[in-house]
Amino acid sequence: MRTLAITSGKGGVGKSQLTANLSIALAKAGKRTVAFDGDLGLANLDILLGISAEFTLQHVVAEQKTLDEVLTEGPGGIGFVAGGSAIHSLLHAGPKRMGTFLSQLEKLGEKTDYLVIDTSAGIDSKVMTFLTSADDVILVATPEPTSITDAYAVAKMLFRKRPDAPISVLVNMVSSPDEGKVVYNALQTVVQQFLDKDLTYLGYVRGGAEVGLAGRTRSPFLLASPQCTPSMDVRMLAAHILAAHQEESRGIAARLLDGMDENRLAA
Repeated sequence: MRTLAITSGKGGVGKSQLTANLSIALAKAGKRTVAFDGDLGLANLDILLGISAEFTLQHVVAEQKTLDEVLTEGPGGIGFVAGGSAIHSLLHAGPKRMGTFLSQLEKLGEKTDYLVIDTSAGIDSKVMTFLTSADDVILVATPEPTSITDAYAVAKMLFRKRPDAPISVLVNMVSSPDEGKVVYNALQTVVQQFLDKDLTYLGYVRGGAEVGLAGRTRSPFLLASPQCTPSMDVRMLAAHILAAHQEESRGIAARLLDGMDENRLAA
């Protein structure tokens, strides 16, 4: 199982929409994909997917259900795990419950190709736990100057905690492909200058009326409007991800445990 953590420096950049639709694009490409709502503050991935989960991660933390049992069937052939406020309980669970969760996560990995985690925005320690544990971090930014500044803050904090962090930049809500590259270049320049690090350019997603309509109708735009510009861009992103992931990734459980220990010490 390969884990993708989708994050951003600020809210309102379309991170959850990208999580939902990218997960579906990976599933449509034949990959067994599970979307995981790891957003503590604004857990709304279920709304964007148009589903209502009877059980959540809270039931797993309380040892009332297994991770397999809270796994809900989502649109487009994906699986979905509702997290939300349960993330706080999970990250403060005792060794026994955490061990149980990690073993269940490893078992889930045996039948999952991609676990796509929708994290909270910002640099909270709980967000960093996911980012330091993931195989790949997808940092979402928009052309807004504040979004670029906040994205740099995330990169700075993550590189501090994990110097070899694999960060890819996805520029959302662009008016043209060129604008996406301009935003990436601006972010890459400050990261190189002040952190002496490099970011990878994953690509862009153009804006469109279909995105807003998808949010209001609780239907992912990749399914509701498969030929619209944002849908084509998301499929291209999925193709880039699949092309880049040829090697086996290290299991998330060990890194998640490592990340938790580091963040608890830093707290």
